[in-house]
Amino acid sequence: MGSSGAGKTICATQFLHWGLQAGQEGIYITLDESPEQILSEAAEMGWEDIRDYVRQERLVFIDASGKQFSDFIKKELADFVREWEGSKARIVVDPLTPVLWSSQTKYEQRDLVSYLMREAKKMGTVLCTLEEHGTAGDLSTLETIIPMYISDAVIHLRYVGRDGETSRMLKIVKCRSSRHSHRLHPYFILRGPGLVVQPDDEDRSGEIIAPGKLREFYKRRVAVLAPDRRGRVGERTWADIDRIIDHLSKERIEGIELSQIVSLILQEFEIEP
Repeated sequence: MGSSGAGKTICATQFLHWGLQAGQEGIYITLDESPEQILSEAAEMGWEDIRDYVRQERLVFIDASGKQFSDFIKKELADFVREWEGSKARIVVDPLTPVLWSSQTKYEQRDLVSYLMREAKKMGTVLCTLEEHGTAGDLSTLETIIPMYISDAVIHLRYVGRDGETSRMLKIVKCRSSRHSHRLHPYFILRGPGLVVQPDDEDRSGEIIAPGKLREFYKRRVAVLAPDRRGRVGERTWADIDRIIDHLSKERIEGIELSQIVSLILQEFEIEP
């Protein structure tokens, strides 16, 4: 959840894109933006291959912007779930807020969202975005408390004022059956990797490098990896990482070192511990 501009749609698209790269299928249920707009924004983030997944029918869009999505949930969702049940897909509902607004009472709202979550979980893992309205950081409103109660995990993306400047901060509000941080963590939205969370202070040992030296630094890091680690990585994965590095080398980044981002990328692809 988060306010406008916090990066909710980017986070949701990134969630799908990583799954698609790993061989999973994706379902994007959009209630605001058109599928074409989402695809264009994904390409601008450096995920140009996302259109290939649409052509391969591994990424499916449900455009609910022109109809009541609550009607789809009540009348069509069951049939849709039967078709996709057990597929272990990644599902995005962006945003969930109109579904809540369509409910007349809080009891109906809870029943509707509970049914959506329960049925969608039969297909795979569900990520819903939720718009934050009113006072920043106030998570006690009706439109936030019910989804927070039902969800297994809640991530809050928000802007925080600090020393006269505004920065993006992330907090894990809830994560069932998991030990997690309760602190605020800075995050960045970068073309290539997407949403990047800054490492903790004790992990900030990154080498200071200029964007023009990024590819050289990346090659040095890969060269020192154990041969078995390099060998386990397929050509498609290396191509994906190369594309990310190319985009990063053209970015103007402040607040986090490029070397730290390279380490995070290698960890994400399970190349480096």
